[in-house]
Amino acid sequence: MATRPKGYGLTRELADKINAKYSIEDEQEIIAWLCDITNVDGPNEEGPEAFRQWLSDGTILCALMDVLQPGICKRPHDVSKIKLQALRGHKANENISFFLQAAQNYGVPSSNLFQTVDLTDGQNMAQVQTGLYNIGSMAQKKKFEGPVIGAKMADENRRDFSEATLQAGKNIISLQMGTNQVASQKGMTPYGLGRQMITKETG
Repeated sequence: MATRPKGYGLTRELADKINAKYSIEDEQEIIAWLCDITNVDGPNEEGPEAFRQWLSDGTILCALMDVLQPGICKRPHDVSKIKLQALRGHKANENISFFLQAAQNYGVPSSNLFQTVDLTDGQNMAQVQTGLYNIGSMAQKKKFEGPVIGAKMADENRRDFSEATLQAGKNIISLQMGTNQVASQKGMTPYGLGRQMITKETG
């Protein structure tokens, strides 16, 4: 799966650009976070392929969501007990689907996560990193008391105006709506001549 050829021409160029976004520093931070929060051992090697293999069966990801919010994720399949390779891959994909659904139920939009193939086929491991950071950010917003990563998401800044304030605002005419006090077409003769700015004197 992950060893499939990248292709040629534009396909290869796009794959190289995606791979260039992958960060070893982010990988190390994410692995340390996942190991700390789920009590698992990290991968033996460094790099996107080792990172992919470490997460590819989905069990660590499901464990993450269950720590952040117990019971939010379906119980993952134990793929280590499955001997048939094709079935093992299918169950691993299901585990990742359980994780992605749990992350959405936790409040992270699907657009801020990743697709199953990004991880299983290694198509976009940088997006996998981004998705995990977004989950860490949501954990901070929900005031999770354990270790977190990522930038904290901004809280909603809701403003409630009184009816009197809203009515008063209707009487204000914004300059964006147009005014005849400054701009004038007086003096414009040839097409394309710059607009003349004339201020009317009062008094």
